[in-house]
Amino acid sequence: MPLYHKLGSLPHKRHTVFKKKDGSLHYEQLFGTIGFDGMSSLMYHLYRPTMVKEVGDSKDISPKAAVKYNIKSRLLKGFQVSPEDDYLESRKVVLFNSDVHVGLAAPKKSMTDYFYKNADADELLFVHRGKGTLKTMLGEIPFGYGDYILIPRGMIYQIEFEDEDNRLFITESYHPIYTPKRYRNWFGQLLEHSPFCERDFRLPENLQTHDELGDFVIKVKKQGQLHQMTYASHPFDVVGWDGYNYPYAFSIFDFEPITGRVHQPPPVHQTFETSAFVVCSFCPRLYDYHPQAIPAPYNHSNIDSDEVLYYVEGDFMSRKNIDQGYISLHPAGIPHGPHPGTYEASIGKSGTEEYAVMVDTFKPLQLTEAALAIDDGTYYQSWLE
Repeated sequence: MPLYHKLGSLPHKRHTVFKKKDGSLHYEQLFGTIGFDGMSSLMYHLYRPTMVKEVGDSKDISPKAAVKYNIKSRLLKGFQVSPEDDYLESRKVVLFNSDVHVGLAAPKKSMTDYFYKNADADELLFVHRGKGTLKTMLGEIPFGYGDYILIPRGMIYQIEFEDEDNRLFITESYHPIYTPKRYRNWFGQLLEHSPFCERDFRLPENLQTHDELGDFVIKVKKQGQLHQMTYASHPFDVVGWDGYNYPYAFSIFDFEPITGRVHQPPPVHQTFETSAFVVCSFCPRLYDYHPQAIPAPYNHSNIDSDEVLYYVEGDFMSRKNIDQGYISLHPAGIPHGPHPGTYEASIGKSGTEEYAVMVDTFKPLQLTEAALAIDDGTYYQSWLE
C-alpha cells in the first residue's frame, strides 16, 4: 500500500548521524522488500537489532497434505476448531498450496512471553471474534470484529487480546499482498471508483520504545520451520521510523459494494491481491435493479482457480445450511452455483445482509487432517434436487 507514514523521532537526512541524549548513536535499520526495489521503512533503534544470544531448537510446522488431489466441493465447520491458550499453537492450516496457507485460530491467551516473526509470508488476519491490540516494532493497532490486519513478512509482533473468546481466519501469502492495482492511479492513489480509500486504513500509532536489555525470545517462521531465537535487547526499541512498509488494519464494514443493473461478477468484491490469489469482501448491498434481474449468482466454473468462502454473518442467500465460521471450497474446473431453490427465491428481493471473505487461488489447494476433521462430508451433493 503506497502510503507514507512516520512515527517518533527521525534525523533530517537518511543514513546520517543521529545521536542519543548521551551522545552515542542510534542504530539504523532498513526494513525493505524485493531486493531494495519494493516498499520499505527506515527504523532507528536504541540498540543493535542484530544481537543474537542463542539459537534454540526448531520445529517443523509446514502443513502436510491429507488430500493432495481434491475434486470434491467441501464444507468445513470452522468453529469446531477448539480454542487453545497459545496463539501459535492455536493456528491450524486447513487448506494450502505453494503460494498461500489458509487457516483458522481460536487463541485464548495474549502473547506475553515471546515475540513472533513470519519471515516466510505476509499475514492477513481476519478478526471474526474478539478484540485487542496488535503490538509491533513500528507501533500499535487496536483491532476488533470485522477487521482485516495486514502484517508484512518480517514484522516482529505480539497480540494482546482483551478476553479469551477469539476467532481468526488467517491467510499466509508467499507473495506480497497489495490493494488491487485497478483501483489505483499511476501514482498509487486509490481512485474514485474504488470501494475504499486511504482514510479507511488504520495505520500504526502509539509507538512504544522499550529501553531494555535481557533475554527476549523471538519465534521465527522460516522455510516452514519454527525457530526459537534469544536476543539481548527488546525488539520494540525503535525511537522513530518512516516509510511505506508497515502493518495496517481495514474493516470489512468500511468496504463499499459495487452494484449494477444485473448481477456483477466476483471481482467487484476484490479487496486485496497478489500474483497468486485474490481476497474479496462480500458485504450488505442492494441487489441488481434491472426489472428482470436474478440477484443470485449464476452457475459458474472456476476453470483457473479454487474458490474459498469464509462465512462471517448474515443471510447467505445463495446457500442453504450455512452458519458462521463455515468455509466452503469449490475446486477449479467443477461448476457450482446457488443451491436448489435459492436462484428462484432471489427474484424480486431488494438486498442482502451477508458478510463473507473469499480467497480465490490460481493453484489447486490441498487439504490437511485439520480440514478433514471439520469437513461435513456431504457438501458436494448439496445441489441435488
